[in-house]
Amino acid sequence: MFEKLKQLFRSSYVQLLEQEVSRLRAENRALMNSLLGTAGFPPLEYPEAAKPQPLPRLRKRSWHQIQAWRQTESNRDASTSFDEKTFERTNGPVPHS
Repeated sequence: MFEKLKQLFRSSYVQLLEQEVSRLRAENRALMNSLLGTAGFPPLEYPEAAKPQPLPRLRKRSWHQIQAWRQTESNRDASTSFDEKTFERTNGPVPHS
């Protein structure tokens, strides 16, 4: 119950902030066009503000995916630096011509 109430207040706060941003943008457009008109330039036509995109859903990883990722990271960290690497493959040295 408390979480629902908290979410309700948070969403109303976010909505209040979004309204304030749109008001400030409109005010900035009006001031900019006023300054341009004073300088003798025609007013600018601003494109419509971009609509907010919904965030993609976070993918939950399974334990075997997390384990494989950690193992790959540890193997990468354990590998030698580029300066210390030799130019040999697992099947033998690389011919240089």
